[in-house]
Amino acid sequence: MTKNNDLYSRTELLLGEENINKIKNATVMICGVGGVGGYVAESLVRLGVGKIVFIDSDKTDVTNLNRQILATKETIGVSKVISAVNRANSINENGKFIPLELFLTPENIPALLDKYKPSCVADAIDNITAKISLAVECEKRNIPIISSMGTGNKTDPTRFVATDIYKTTVCPLARTMRRLLKEKGIKKLRVVYSDEQPIKCGENIGTLPFVPAAAGMIISSEVMKKILENPKDTQF
Repeated sequence: MTKNNDLYSRTELLLGEENINKIKNATVMICGVGGVGGYVAESLVRLGVGKIVFIDSDKTDVTNLNRQILATKETIGVSKVISAVNRANSINENGKFIPLELFLTPENIPALLDKYKPSCVADAIDNITAKISLAVECEKRNIPIISSMGTGNKTDPTRFVATDIYKTTVCPLARTMRRLLKEKGIKKLRVVYSDEQPIKCGENIGTLPFVPAAAGMIISSEVMKKILENPKDTQF
């Protein structure tokens, strides 16, 4: 039983002590901590996940201010993973948070999964090659993964759902992912996507603050479900 005044007390009322222990003992790898991934990070830190590995190669830019929770005037020019760790530590001082400022590739993904052995992976990156590699390597290791599809050029946060990649429609990124995953022999992948037709905005991608946030929160919920059904989580 947690204390009435700690991070877990209100969550335990809904989930129970056994599930709180699973959350405390879980390791989640969040790949990309921008528009979608930043909200995944926010939610999972507040959920109380015991160990989180943040991976992103970018630094915060002024154009991130309209939608990324880690973006403030103070964090412009700062590594996104450093901002993620600083924010996480300000919320849960007992968590273990690891910043990896690197670009994910098919060459480094296997070693990262083998080193950190995540209970679950949240894929919130844009690079298709890395997204495919994450899906393939997680399947090899029986690691649950939830992958974000496109959130740009969309305006309706209520259109996002969690489903299998092969049940997606409309989304251009999901269409490409389906083709490439089929070529790799991947028969399923849990994703969060929107069936809203993207708006054509010219060369740049238009974004609204609540759209990637909605996708990130759904991904967080999916990650929690995977943690709670996974009996193999052990204390790090």
